Amino acid sequence: MTTDETPVRPDAPDATDLHAPDSVAAWLVRLLKGIAVGIGFILPGLSGGVLAVIFKIYDPLIKFLANPFKNFLRQVKYFLPVGIGGLVGVFLFAVVVSAAFGRYEAIFVCLFIGFVIGTFPSLWRQAGKQGRAAKHWVILAISAVAIFALMLFGGGLNLEVPPSIPVWLGSGALIGLGVIVPGMSPSNFLIYFGLYNKMTDGIKDLDPAVFIPLFIGLGLCVVLFAKAANWAFDRHYAGMYHFILGMVAGSSLAIFPTVVFADEAITKTGLGMAPFLAFCALVLVVGIVASWLFSKVEDRYATERDSIDSAR
Repeated sequence: MTTDETPVRPDAPDATDLHAPDSVAAWLVRLLKGIAVGIGFILPGLSGGVLAVIFKIYDPLIKFLANPFKNFLRQVKYFLPVGIGGLVGVFLFAVVVSAAFGRYEAIFVCLFIGFVIGTFPSLWRQAGKQGRAAKHWVILAISAVAIFALMLFGGGLNLEVPPSIPVWLGSGALIGLGVIVPGMSPSNFLIYFGLYNKMTDGIKDLDPAVFIPLFIGLGLCVVLFAKAANWAFDRHYAGMYHFILGMVAGSSLAIFPTVVFADEAITKTGLGMAPFLAFCALVLVVGIVASWLFSKVEDRYATERDSIDSAR
C-alpha cells in the first residue's frame, strides 16, 4: 500500500496487476527482449542497460534486484524468459562475433542504433512524467557530452591487459555497470584493454576460466549496485531518467564516428562507400521500424508486464 513516506514512480503499476494472467506470447516477447539485451552486453558501442530501458524492463529489474524477496516467485517467473534470453543472446552473439561480425560490425551496429532511435520518443515521454525543470536539462546535457567525449577520445587508447581470472571478474563487473548505468558500453572498454576478442572466443568455446568469473563479476556488480539505483529512482525519478536520456543520446551519437564510420570498419566490409552507406541506411530503417512494431506488441501486453510490481 502506498504511503506518504514512499514516493510513487509514475510508471508504478497497480497492485491488482500482480494477478494478471501470463501468456505464451508475452513469455516469448520477454524472451526476445532478453536476447536483445544479451546481445547489447557484448555488442561494441551499445549497452545492455540501454536496451533494457528501451524494452521497459530496466526499472522493474532494478526493483526486483533491490528487493529480491518481495513477490519473489512472481518476479522469478516474470524474469525467467528474460534471463534465458540474455544467456542465449550472449552465447549466440559470441559465436557470430567470432565467425563474421568483425567484417560487418559497422552495419550490424546500425541495426541496434535503429532500435534506439525508434524508441527514443517513448523514453522522452517517460522521463517527463514528473515534469522537466532546468536542472534536468542540465543533467541531460552533461551526461550526453560526458559519454560522447569518453567514447570519442577513449577510442585512442590501446592498452593490452593479459587475461586472468581476476581480470575476467573485473570485466564482468564492468559489463554489470553497463546494466546499472544505461548508455555505458562495456564492450568498448574491453576493446581498449585488448580483451574483447578473447572474451567472445572464451564464451564461444565455453571456456569456464572465462565465462564463469565473467558472469560472477557481472552478477555481483548488478546485485551490489541495484539497491542504490532503486533508491535513486525513487527519490530522483526525473533526474535519473534525464541522466539516462543523456547517456543514450550521447553514446548513440558517438557510435557513428567511433564504430560505424571508422576507416577500419568500412575497409573490413570490402564494400565501396556508396554500398556501405546504403546498407547502413537500410538496416538503420529496419531497426527503427522493428522497434516501433515491438513497442506496439509491448503496449498490447502492458498489463501483463506490470504484474511483477506492486503499488508503492
